[in-house]
Amino acid sequence: MPTVPALRPARDTGSRLRREPVETMEGERSAKLPTKNISVRIDGELVTAHEGDTILDAARANGKHIPTLCYLKGLSAVGACRVCVVELAGTDRLLPACTTPVQEGMSIKTSSERLTLYRRMAVELLLVERNHVCSSCVSNGYCELQSMAQSLGVTHVRYAYNNPRMQVDMSHPRFVLDHNRCILCTRCVRVCAEVEGAHVWEVSSRGIYSRIVSDMRDGWGEAHNCTSCGKCVQACPTGALAEKGFAVHEMVKQSEQISRLAAQRSGRGNGA
Repeated sequence: MPTVPALRPARDTGSRLRREPVETMEGERSAKLPTKNISVRIDGELVTAHEGDTILDAARANGKHIPTLCYLKGLSAVGACRVCVVELAGTDRLLPACTTPVQEGMSIKTSSERLTLYRRMAVELLLVERNHVCSSCVSNGYCELQSMAQSLGVTHVRYAYNNPRMQVDMSHPRFVLDHNRCILCTRCVRVCAEVEGAHVWEVSSRGIYSRIVSDMRDGWGEAHNCTSCGKCVQACPTGALAEKGFAVHEMVKQSEQISRLAAQRSGRGNGA
């Protein structure tokens, strides 16, 4: 009896070619399926949300305000700032609204004395970990961190300042990076990777020494992947990333343009 030769494993390229049509068909099929509606209670009001939405999505869709700093519509949510924490019935933990998916029957509270206390604490800790001197910042008057502190009634900090002296990177011909004003929200990291596709930025080190770096700690002006598009500057909520040539109180950023670009890139319209 003749021996049957052993079957060789399919090449990776061929495997991918055979799977791609199936994945594409499944993606198209799932995109056409209707989204399931679920009922949740936000601040005592029964509202309808879509399956897969986060608490923040559901709240904003129903006119409920939840403060945010690291979140930017159109970018992936990371829950870095912890300003958007909410209370959920049945647990003592405070949950980040931007990354917690809604579930049927949830009872959520977006405003309380406890939430205000923890949100103030989060903002104060951001302030003490960097040198945020508003009077000498290009974003003074237009800074999201400054506005958040004012809305929460943060007029001073209760903790000792623990910020290391950070350098200012002015190597780029158009833009400047001031690490002293960075709150590590990673908006710049996400917009560069998810919208521009350049993957210039990343977070380096740990703790209070964490900082944004470009191309393996090269100067921003030496980053070969940088396209000088300025999206990271517009996405930045503080004066950490700014355009050269602006004086104090002059840098007005257009973060909503980033949301529109992200929506157009993903095919969801204008992002309004």
